[in-house]
Amino acid sequence: MSYYEEGDVHEGYLNETIDNTELIAEGRVFRFERLKVTLPDGSHSSRDVVRHSGGSVVVPLDGEGYVYLVSQYRVAIGSVTFELPAGKLEPGEPPEVCAERELLEETGLRAGTMRHLTSIYTSPGYSDEILHIYLATDLIQNEAEPDEGEFINTVMFPIDEVVDLVATGEIRDAKTVVGILLAEREIRLGQP
Repeated sequence: MSYYEEGDVHEGYLNETIDNTELIAEGRVFRFERLKVTLPDGSHSSRDVVRHSGGSVVVPLDGEGYVYLVSQYRVAIGSVTFELPAGKLEPGEPPEVCAERELLEETGLRAGTMRHLTSIYTSPGYSDEILHIYLATDLIQNEAEPDEGEFINTVMFPIDEVVDLVATGEIRDAKTVVGILLAEREIRLGQP
């Protein structure tokens, strides 16, 4: 029996009720809110929540088994990272359209086939951000069109090497870890 079949989650046993929402800060990418909540036992608490529009992530996989990653400097961690192409959803934008746009902007690639692999919450303990992960195949090279102020390099590795980079901790970006492992699984199952 799975955890969800036990019933507590769906019956509301664990639900918290939001009594009040206070906007703490709003930036270009997210909103920071403090929620006053009533807990399942009737007591009260507060929750700090980051609201985010969500985004799309793309695993570009060519016919030779190479994955295209972008390298860029991330000021929050003070380091250059290898990541899958990704970006935030524009208001009302379907996730697949966002994935196609980000793939072209960051790598110059267009996908003949774009298949949804999964959607993940990046950190549900404090954020509602959801990322939609796609596998892009049948790739066609065009010119990259990075956003203004976006400085990135495109690199390509055999997927086995990228899995090794994940396993050794050289790639620690969560969306990239999930996307690479799911793409590698698709290859093992013969479904790319």
